[in-house]
Amino acid sequence: MKPILLLLLSCAALCAADLPKITYIKSFPGSMPAWVEITIDKSGKAEYREAPDDTNPLRFQLLEAETAEIFALAGKLEFFKRELESGLKVARMGDKVFRYEDGSAKHEAKFNFTQDLDGRALHDWFERISESELHLVTLQRVIRFDKLGLNNALLQLQSSYERKRLVAAPQFLPLLDRVVKNETFMHMSRERAAALAEAIRAAQPKGE
Repeated sequence: MKPILLLLLSCAALCAADLPKITYIKSFPGSMPAWVEITIDKSGKAEYREAPDDTNPLRFQLLEAETAEIFALAGKLEFFKRELESGLKVARMGDKVFRYEDGSAKHEAKFNFTQDLDGRALHDWFERISESELHLVTLQRVIRFDKLGLNNALLQLQSSYERKRLVAAPQFLPLLDRVVKNETFMHMSRERAAALAEAIRAAQPKGE
């Protein structure tokens, strides 16, 4: 049975490697973070990095609807076969790249500013993902090292959730549940974490 299991796992890994994927890269020295790369495949598996040589990225799973919308926008942009840069003389907003890979096919578009509405919508998706992962990193840090800063981190997270800026919201549930169960945290923080976790669960599509 073991050889068969290994064969099935190898096939699954190969299939995953062959899935179409979209990569977003932003370089903006002086901003926070100064560099970011986000990769999403067609199954919704995503990776977030803050350095080109980062070998330990944050890995998370997008909801099916989120993945579908991102790939639909890429499709409207002809999977980055056409120019997105506006050419207008505007302030530098960071050098950005959209890249699409599907087997041997590979297309990318580079821009500082685009007037294309679909391009701007897709860019906003990746900005929201970046914001979400920054919230995740902050929450992980305050839970471990800064109990007094926890409530403020939860307030910021709640604000982003209410403004519909959180992507892959279920990734926060393990941390929120950890806060709820830990009686060493302030009651206010535990109540806020519980309410946010309940809202995320209630909004989660069945089967995800």
